[in-house]
Amino acid sequence: MMTIRQIERFWTSRSYARLSADLLAGRQEVSFGLDGLDSPGAVAALAIIRMDELSQSSHPLYGVLVRSLLESQDRDGGWNDPAVTALCLRALFLGRGQGHAIEAGLAYLASLQKDQGIWPSVPLRRMPEDPATSLFILYQLGDNARFQSAVRFADALAWFARNRETLSRECLTLYERTTLRCRMFAPRSSKAQLFAA
Repeated sequence: MMTIRQIERFWTSRSYARLSADLLAGRQEVSFGLDGLDSPGAVAALAIIRMDELSQSSHPLYGVLVRSLLESQDRDGGWNDPAVTALCLRALFLGRGQGHAIEAGLAYLASLQKDQGIWPSVPLRRMPEDPATSLFILYQLGDNARFQSAVRFADALAWFARNRETLSRECLTLYERTTLRCRMFAPRSSKAQLFAA
């Protein structure tokens, strides 16, 4: 696992692809096989999450990363695509994050959610639903009560319950990991309704 010095060195030299690869090594997020996790916003989010895990949110680099993350947010409220937006929101929620950036990001995800309950892989609502992207979003935010109330969370869960048998082996494994993570870390008030099917 990366140290603060390594994160700072790669961030300062703008070695985003290398930093992303090192931050993702050994993490569940890499198993989703999504693109775009080496963009500056996604890398800042990954670094914030790692620094929080190391209890280093008081380090000056943490503030630099948060500012960079906020500056990379698009006008539509997202960070280029639904999966990266979920990752960025997870980073901002650490330390009880509040504010316009979070509300705009949640509204962005809600606007892209398909009628069926899951999300497309790209920021175009007319594109087909994508189970892997949707599972990544749920993996990042499914345990967060604010996310659950901002999107049609029950519809997303219902889609996976209805379509579980049609998921590829990879998606089924991701579904099981996602449900386990959400059950473990969900707020007590919502545990009873999580993934009931």
